[in-house]
Amino acid sequence: MDDRGIEDLFTHLALEKAIHLRWTLRDIKAHRLTLSPVAEEDLSLLTERGLVELTNGVPTLTEAGQDAIS
Repeated sequence: MDDRGIEDLFTHLALEKAIHLRWTLRDIKAHRLTLSPVAEEDLSLLTERGLVELTNGVPTLTEAGQDAIS
């Protein structure tokens, strides 16, 4: 996914929410879910956008999720 496509995933959100979701992606990548659990609403938003998928009930980043924070 190109940079424009990644930006489009967050365009309709408030700036604070978009920043929060990017940090949530970083927390998922770093396996910091015990210290920073993901809210169900955030998980739903990220899953709907194809940035996160659940593997055995644990959120993991998709390739698009990796691209969004790199």
